[in-house]
Amino acid sequence: MQNLLDELKDHLQQDERLAADGKLLKNKIIELGLQLDPSLIKILLSHPNIKKHFFQEVEGVLVFDKIKFQKFVSNKAFLPDSYTSFKNKIGLTVGDEFISERKEVVLNWPYKDCVLEGGQTKEDTKRNELFWNEILAPDEIDRLFDLKVLTNFKKYDKDGEHIVTVISPQDNLIIKGNNLLTLHSIKKIFSNKIKLTYIDPPYNTGNDSFHYNDSFNHSSWLTFMKNRLEVAKVLLSSEGSIWINIDDNEIGYLIALCDEIFGRSNFISLVSVKRSAATGHKAINPSPISVTDYLLGYSKNKDQWKYKITYTKREYDKAYNKFIENYDNQYSDWNFISINEALRKQNVKTIEKLIEKFPERIIRFAEPNYEGVGKETKELIDRSKKDPNKIFKQERENYLDIFLIGGQRILFYNDKLKEIDGELVTAEPLTNFWDDIPFQGIAKEGDVILRKGKKPEHLIKRIIEFSTDPGDIVLDFFLGSGSTAAVAHKLKRQYIGIEQLDYGSNDSVQRLNNCIKGDQTGISKLSKWECGGSFIYCELKKWNQQYLNVIEDAQDTKTLLNLYDKIEKEAFYNYYFDPKKFDKKAFERLSFDQQKWLLIECLDKNQLYINLSEIEDQTLGITEDEIKLNQLFYHQIGIQ
Repeated sequence: MQNLLDELKDHLQQDERLAADGKLLKNKIIELGLQLDPSLIKILLSHPNIKKHFFQEVEGVLVFDKIKFQKFVSNKAFLPDSYTSFKNKIGLTVGDEFISERKEVVLNWPYKDCVLEGGQTKEDTKRNELFWNEILAPDEIDRLFDLKVLTNFKKYDKDGEHIVTVISPQDNLIIKGNNLLTLHSIKKIFSNKIKLTYIDPPYNTGNDSFHYNDSFNHSSWLTFMKNRLEVAKVLLSSEGSIWINIDDNEIGYLIALCDEIFGRSNFISLVSVKRSAATGHKAINPSPISVTDYLLGYSKNKDQWKYKITYTKREYDKAYNKFIENYDNQYSDWNFISINEALRKQNVKTIEKLIEKFPERIIRFAEPNYEGVGKETKELIDRSKKDPNKIFKQERENYLDIFLIGGQRILFYNDKLKEIDGELVTAEPLTNFWDDIPFQGIAKEGDVILRKGKKPEHLIKRIIEFSTDPGDIVLDFFLGSGSTAAVAHKLKRQYIGIEQLDYGSNDSVQRLNNCIKGDQTGISKLSKWECGGSFIYCELKKWNQQYLNVIEDAQDTKTLLNLYDKIEKEAFYNYYFDPKKFDKKAFERLSFDQQKWLLIECLDKNQLYINLSEIEDQTLGITEDEIKLNQLFYHQIGIQ
């Protein structure tokens, strides 16, 4: 595989002045570059990628950046004899600097042009990750975001696991692998097609799964989120929306970030969700007790986003304190009595029973609002005030009739009743404070154990129902144990779930298999879920990631040395690593943590997974079946 370094070296071989005995002459290249040698300039202009990085157009004229070219060629990564060495036989270097001492990127958030790849595989894995930036090899970011090869395809339905032979645009997908790279892999296929993205990312509390770059933790988190939200926006349809669960640790900064990415005008709501009560050890907290999380919503295009009016259950409204005793008579003859008198006369013990039997008879009087009402209604209100003992009625087409007495409007309790989850209850429109879905104590749904703070199916159900229709696509790229996919499955929405962490027996595949077989936890009874459906599972095909996994799990030096032999033969290692200079005896004298660090630094992090462009490279061991399924996935579905 060629990057800019390789392309430049190969291209310069065309000029005999620049090589001797098959080797490029660095000093001669620099000399001719500084002299603006016409032949050299012509060679550089003939290659589009080289031209892109060393020439700048100014008012229609291409200007050669000879200083940038000199620095690039001067770097020791440019020629084989400039590769790194060990400090005292141990310690990788670039130029005259040791890697551990380099300060390539000092992350200042206003210059947020970095990429945080975020390659954890386990929640408790800490990672002081370098930020990818345009420093030595300007095409690194492009290659990082290339389409990736997918592998280990499986289809699951109520009959179990099957070999995948067909992939359709309507298939539900679960993809295992780095979520940033996966988002870029599906970007062309699902661009402008996702109706809802719901994510529950790490909150960066210090106790959650965000373990990146301790030196710049806050900025790391913002970069981590920015990289992913920018792709998520591209995936959203014009009617789509994104909802992000977060706590108060980063909420202010997340709002500012989303304002920048989605546009402040596309802000929908900031919902406070009560997750727990102030009990136990919280009750002795010397500061105000935090019992809420937040749900931040943005649309792709506010003018096109459609909200489905949603209601929540509430207690009996005591303002409804009158009862129409003779409701079946003409409205002009109605007689009003108190609720207590109605309970006695109707021989009913509770208000709830009275509501259940006579919701249309329970009323309240309310001052009507002149604003927004028509001329006819205003005149009727004035007439009612002048004749306070008479009941007036205004019949309205497509709207509720208006009843007035003494200038006040008669409101009926049955207008407050809505069917919620199959039950007719007192309801009110959904607000931006949700205290009816506590989740702190929920430990198990879908027959998998949920980690602390995992969102319940009821919460996700509400979001999916007010923002999508059956058949719409729902995306969650922090899938975890699979709650979002399970709820979408039960509500007959198509879904795409992406997860890179390993949850073992509590992963999304197990959760969805239980769902398909008829799991009755969570929202199953409310949604009348029985069983059925299917999904396709696949993974990003690992390259250097497989070696990183072994390094992270290694328990002894012998394992690392055995792995090094494989890395030397099979891995795509960094341009500054020269395997000929690797000294095993010196390596063994390092501490075990240093040994791990050294092997990790040898690997090119741009090549954690195999790019689709390399799918026919026989040295990578990609099977014919894998090639066929990748063609189906990328070409048949959406990329021509």
